[in-house]
Amino acid sequence: MNEKKAERAENIKKGIYILPNLFTTGSMFAGFYSMVASLNGNFDVAALWIFASAVFDGLDGKVARLTGTTSKFGVEYDSLADLVSFGVTPGLMMYAWALKPFGRLGWLAAFLFVVCGALRLARFNVQVNTVESKRFVGLPIPAAASMVAATVLLFHHFGWPSTYKRLAILVLIYLLAFLMVSGFRYYSFKDPALIKRQPFGFLLLAVVLLIVVAAEPAAMTFGIMLAYVVSGPLGFVVGWPRRRRLEKAVHKGHGAAAGR
Repeated sequence: MNEKKAERAENIKKGIYILPNLFTTGSMFAGFYSMVASLNGNFDVAALWIFASAVFDGLDGKVARLTGTTSKFGVEYDSLADLVSFGVTPGLMMYAWALKPFGRLGWLAAFLFVVCGALRLARFNVQVNTVESKRFVGLPIPAAASMVAATVLLFHHFGWPSTYKRLAILVLIYLLAFLMVSGFRYYSFKDPALIKRQPFGFLLLAVVLLIVVAAEPAAMTFGIMLAYVVSGPLGFVVGWPRRRRLEKAVHKGHGAAAGR
């Protein structure tokens, strides 16, 4: 135990990798500025900065892997930054934007989102070496925060009444909190095949998607995030018959082996 502590201390003394941790710092800066915007009542700006934070968060890991600069320090720093940017920041934004009239129930609901995000990050750190890299177990906290930001932008764009806003965000908080700590699996977009050669039709589809998003960014961003959020439960329902067949086959196999 003492040798491991000494090794960690020695690694920190040798220095840390600057480039990936700068992206992580950029993610936390964007999250913090989003909180500042929320306190000033600029919720549409706050939502945009959450998306900016998500972009930085997506880049830090990729930069670390491409440059061979992954480290235990970077992993821990990234988790702390994620809790600030995608847990505390959207929780504060939701409370100030829609939940404040509910009083204690409002800030408790926002806290539920934060604590479930923290639990999701802790579980990810524990399971990072034991689960499939192409799938996340539970809704990733950046996706949950981005869903909240997309909802804010949608309501701001269409100018819907405050009553609908409060009801929608209350339901959304409980849904996202549950999905973050659930066992539903979500695609991680870490498949190396994504950056390899693809059919021409994929490029055409990507261009069309960009045009549609540019034409109606608020609605399309909300639609894309909603599709990702429901993909976990939908995949579970669609794959249920196959899992049942596999379970029955395993039980039959065990029964046959026991009969021998």
